[in-house]
Amino acid sequence: MTNHEFYIKRCIEMGKNGLGNTRPNPMVGAVIVHNNSIIGEGYTSAYGGNHAEVNAIHSVENKALLKASTLYVTLEPCSHFGKTPPCSDLIIKHDIPNVVIGCIDDNEQVAGKGIKKLMEAGVNVIVGVLENDCKAHHKRFFTFHNKKRPYIILKWAETSDGFIAPETKNEQKPVWITNTYSRQLVHKWRTEEQAILVGTNTVLQDNPGLTVRNWTGQNPTRIVIDKDLKLAKDYHVFNNDAETIVISSDPVDFSQNIAKQICDILFKNDINSVIIEGGAKTLQTFINEDLWDEARVFTGNISFKNGTKAPVFTGKLISEEQIQSDTLKIYRND
Repeated sequence: MTNHEFYIKRCIEMGKNGLGNTRPNPMVGAVIVHNNSIIGEGYTSAYGGNHAEVNAIHSVENKALLKASTLYVTLEPCSHFGKTPPCSDLIIKHDIPNVVIGCIDDNEQVAGKGIKKLMEAGVNVIVGVLENDCKAHHKRFFTFHNKKRPYIILKWAETSDGFIAPETKNEQKPVWITNTYSRQLVHKWRTEEQAILVGTNTVLQDNPGLTVRNWTGQNPTRIVIDKDLKLAKDYHVFNNDAETIVISSDPVDFSQNIAKQICDILFKNDINSVIIEGGAKTLQTFINEDLWDEARVFTGNISFKNGTKAPVFTGKLISEEQIQSDTLKIYRND
């Protein structure tokens, strides 16, 4: 591993601190190095706050060292005014001579303009260090800007015999397939994504809250598919714990390309990531239209013998782990 790769890897680790808080902005990480020593670090603040480069520069105690330092960053510094001034201007202002960038920002407001501004100011710029790692780190951001849709995560739990719900049940609440540790992990995941989506039947059968109760973090925006607007307003998804967006037959045409139309609505609402938690019909709809990026599938050690079958899909297995009695497999849609 080269020095440049070492420090970009550190930038990625720093950037992860912003997961779930920077949305819809990317979770950028930045590191400032002087004489092979890190003198400043930063990551993107919550939306509306400072960008990673600003936080890294502010963290340097002796600003005079910046004139002989290298700034490492996972994503191209911005060159436009948004909620905050351009990061490239601040880099130039402090006479930082070297900037190493993981990957170019595809956002049309940036898209090479930040690099151009730095180079025109005499900054030595290196681009593409651990580029694939940085693109994977910014997968939500790049999916949103390049594919004009949110990054889509499918999640469900199935029994050892392949069912996600029993044939019948006595109460309007979930029948748990997984253990408490797996359920806590799901709540952590909810804090990391901008939205959570379910279909009408999931609300009718389980009356879920779709919020974060077993973890600390922001509640995602709730997306509820309710074609005929038949859900009463006393369901938990309509309480004041989080924002809820209802998608009905106005404007969605439920006779064709349902998932694509939903993605268009989420894109227009600036939602850059969504975790889809059911039910089976909703999950299968996104699978059939090939509109998903990850599938996170728990398998519990109980069986139903009959009921609602788990979705059918194909994907590349990228990880597998045991969470006590449960197995968690994560797939990527290649």
